[in-house]
Amino acid sequence: MGYTYDDQNIFAKILRGEIPNKTVLETKHSLAFEDIRPQAPVHVLVIPKGPYVTYDHFAEAASDAEIVDFTRAVGKVCEMTGVTASDGEGCRFISNAGAHGVQEVPHLHVHVLGGRSMGRMVQPD
Repeated sequence: MGYTYDDQNIFAKILRGEIPNKTVLETKHSLAFEDIRPQAPVHVLVIPKGPYVTYDHFAEAASDAEIVDFTRAVGKVCEMTGVTASDGEGCRFISNAGAHGVQEVPHLHVHVLGGRSMGRMVQPD
């Protein structure tokens, strides 16, 4: 299956500096920023800087350096926000993909949610 990346999506515009964001962490290959509609006390989005649509697209097409950087960025965000399972209460990671996954922005992003119990499913407060 081929992936078509839309370079006009909101995250592409954030990466180009056309839309402001509240940056939490920036690395060579990744950007993490606060969600504009947080669903938990900690709600950070982590995105790769490359043009990847979904996590499976990223896993298939990204370089080893991009994959390592992105994975470590997710871990660093957890550490920075205090939601690690080792010394905090833990968190939830969500990455929606495609129509059945209810993906709203066609750019890979991982939601890091924490700071309260998520229950079995994430629900807005």
